[in-house]
Amino acid sequence: MPLILPSNSISAVGYEVDNSLRFDKNSSDTLTRTPSSAGNRKTFTFSCWIKRGAKIGQFEWFFSANNTTKFAFNGNNMNIFHGSSIVLNRVFRDPSAWYHIVIAYDTTQATDSNRVKIYINGEQETSFSEASYPSQNADLDVNNTVVHYIGESGNPSFPEYNDGYKAETVLIDGQQLDPTSFGKFDEATGIWKPIDVSGLTFGTNGFYLDFENSGSLGADVSGNGNNFTVNNLTSIDQSTDTCTNNFATLNPLHQNSSAQTFSEGNLKVTSGGSGDWASHYGASTIAVDSGKWFVETKLTTKVTSHAILGLVSTSQNITSSLKDNGLVAVEASGRITGGGINIQTGLASWSNGDIAGLAYDADNGTAQFYRNGSAYGSQVTSLASGEYYFATNSFETGAVVEFNFGSPPYSESGGNSDGDGYGNFSMAVPSGYFALNTKNLAEYG
Repeated sequence: MPLILPSNSISAVGYEVDNSLRFDKNSSDTLTRTPSSAGNRKTFTFSCWIKRGAKIGQFEWFFSANNTTKFAFNGNNMNIFHGSSIVLNRVFRDPSAWYHIVIAYDTTQATDSNRVKIYINGEQETSFSEASYPSQNADLDVNNTVVHYIGESGNPSFPEYNDGYKAETVLIDGQQLDPTSFGKFDEATGIWKPIDVSGLTFGTNGFYLDFENSGSLGADVSGNGNNFTVNNLTSIDQSTDTCTNNFATLNPLHQNSSAQTFSEGNLKVTSGGSGDWASHYGASTIAVDSGKWFVETKLTTKVTSHAILGLVSTSQNITSSLKDNGLVAVEASGRITGGGINIQTGLASWSNGDIAGLAYDADNGTAQFYRNGSAYGSQVTSLASGEYYFATNSFETGAVVEFNFGSPPYSESGGNSDGDGYGNFSMAVPSGYFALNTKNLAEYG
């Protein structure tokens, strides 16, 4: 089973994280809080699980205090800023990965490199392109009576936002902790995975955001009541894509044009201009070669020849189109194609807001499309075996498709899950088919 996934994506049995929060930088999504009194400004620890969104390579701040102490993905790398900077040599280029990040300060330390310790997936980072540490006993703005931001730089002149998912977001006021307070390596698999942090001592301004209350997404569950104000985020942004069950998204690295825009946690794709078919392309981060899988897409904005949903081989050149070179695809004009050949024609055309479904049986080589819950055309059979991504494709300006691999980026009242209870789909998931996530892959892939 081909996966574009890091070692910490498939969780063994143990502590489960139910929810994450999906941030969209184009919507200026952020959480903010200003402490009423100062805590320990010299010693603190920030911990968060993050899955990147948008196009890798952009500058994105994911935590900040008053725009002075702040942490960001600096293009492919990571920048830890406290008046001066630490820049990691490690790259963060996998849009399907859940990264566990721990940044622990203690400016009272005599050795400068001990004043800031950075850990990724349980291991300390020691390779930096730049390493400038705060002075001994420096007071920083974390835990000060200033605005703290999650998902934003806090720069009033030029605010910069973060795109992607965050889970298990924690601040410890008054302790410099290592990652074993937040996670552990699984004994059987060696996978770094989260542990229950509810028993930690959080300190005066410490907090624990688990994002489980859709009506209060900024709720602090540490017991401190250090709740965050929610800005532009809604219950739709609460996701079941987490560090213990990683769902497929679209892969912003699998495209051939900068004109295409990925948003909403890499679940929404917008075509930005006319040209090559492959210039406007979206393929899933997870490919399948066995099992039975169900995916939905919402046709948010239709164009005439839009290939709404289909399957494309992992060996297919990125400059190829889903319409002409995909295994099978459904088009907005009302036909089903495969390899550039019309398989079924004369079907009903599609409209804005329609929901397309695809039940793909990789074991038996069949695909059944659906339109708004009803079968669309007849089942396609005798499909070639291989490794395939779920995909969408258009070369026409303004086409918009939103993917639902089980945690949709749009309001979905269907409430239909697969046989294992995963997903929120518009239509009833066909018996024996499953949402595309790592729990299901481990069991049925």
